Order: sequence, then structure tokens, then C-alpha cells
Amino acid sequence: MAIRPFNYSTLIVLLFHTTGLLAQNGLPPNAGARGAAMGNTSVAFQDINSAFSNPAGLATLPGWSATALAEQRFLIPEIRSVAAAGAIDTRAGVFGLHLHYFGFEAYNEQRLGLLYARRLFEHLYAGAALDLLNTRIPDYGSQFNLTGGIGLQAMLTDPLWLGVHLFNPFRIQRNNGEYYPTLLKAGFSYRASTKLLLSGEAEKDIDFPLRWKGGAEYQSTERLAIRVGFSTQPIQTTAGAGLSWPNGLKFDFAFQWHQLLGWTPAFSVVYQAP
Repeated sequence: MAIRPFNYSTLIVLLFHTTGLLAQNGLPPNAGARGAAMGNTSVAFQDINSAFSNPAGLATLPGWSATALAEQRFLIPEIRSVAAAGAIDTRAGVFGLHLHYFGFEAYNEQRLGLLYARRLFEHLYAGAALDLLNTRIPDYGSQFNLTGGIGLQAMLTDPLWLGVHLFNPFRIQRNNGEYYPTLLKAGFSYRASTKLLLSGEAEKDIDFPLRWKGGAEYQSTERLAIRVGFSTQPIQTTAGAGLSWPNGLKFDFAFQWHQLLGWTPAFSVVYQAP
């Protein structure tokens, strides 16, 4: 059902003036529903969802893997986020691709990204992404820009990983003179036991206050994982779960709650080839 012109105008204003809440503004999507459920921590994870958060996490990927993600921002039907990614391990490293669409008819953003990751030294991994971004507003046309990001991951001990990722390091500008966000993330993941994974992350947008994020994943059974998390600036709480099967198929879902804007559900499916 089409929404009225007034609603289009209201949504466009919100998209331009609520960075980090409604608009993506060129930022990558969440690292799947798994990352979304754990406070949007992901910079030190190693799975296909690293295609969205830190390509260095793809370097240990065996064989090939693919994922798809859908998110309904604050339960507003007209503001949706959908993404997909795939990666394959080769002798020359891991190559990947990610796609992302965010928005609605009167304002939307698209992303096409090429990914590469490999091991540099024992326990040290690097990755990079080259992203083609497009912002489309029907009354004003489309605007294409090229940017990217780089990341590192290191395993300090068997249960402890550190990760860092920098997006848009060269401060790419839009045609109107505004900059795409430059975002630096650094964090860890710690395997406290065979059932419990802890994660923490600091995130700094060059134009906004520092954000703190944390999460936990508890493997309650062989197939079921329970997840919780939080983040600041703005304050959000998150929760979710994941189901996995021996054939490499996984289903994850998450709910994020914002103190002013309400709930955001997310769902993703992952396939890891044996």
C-alpha cells in the first residue's frame, strides 16, 4: 500500500537528520542477525557475516559460504534493509561480494562491495573492501561514490580474538559537500567456555560520540544459541537466537529495542559449505 506524500516527506526528513537511527548514510548493514542480537558487535567474529562488518574475518573461512539478511527498521514498513553476501576460499586468499539495499521509494541507498581477505602471518589476518555506493532520490536523481574499508584480526590466545576495522578512511564526499561517515571500530571476542562467547566493541564515528557495545552468546544445546547485547549512543538493548543444522544451514533472528523509536526485528540465513 502506497503511503501519502506527507509521510514520504516526513520519512525523508528523518532519514537525513537521524544518523545512526533511521538512515544508513552509506554505512554497512549489521553483521547479520547474529551480530544484531549481540549489541551489533562483530568486528572480531569469523564467519560470512564479516563481509558486512570486518572483511578480515573472512580469512579463516573454509570452502564457500553465503548469507542473506532482512531488517525492518523500527517496524516502519516503508524503511527496510536487505543485504546478501558470499565468499569463497582460494589459494590466493578469500574473495567475496556483498550487496545492500536500504530505504523506500522516495529515498534509498544501494551498495555493491568487492571483498578480499587473507592471512598475513600466523594468527594475524587482514581484509579490505571496495564499495560502490548509490543514493537515489527520484526528484533529484542518483549519486554514485566509491569508498571502502580495511580491517585486521589477531588471535592472541586460542579463546581470545581482537579486531579493528576502518570504513571510509579517505573521507569521501557527496556532491553536496557532505562527507560519508568515517567509522573506526575495535573490539574482541572471548570464548569463555565451550558454551559461552563474550564480545565487546568501541565504535567511533568521526562526527559523533564514542559508542560502547557488548554481547554474549550461550550455546544452550548443540543446535540452539541464545544471544543478548547492548549499545550506547543511543542506548539500545538487543536479544535473539540462532538455530543450526549439521548440513551447514543456520537461521538467526534478533530484536533491537530503542528507548524512543521502539523495536527493530532482523532475520538472516547462513549457509556454510561442508
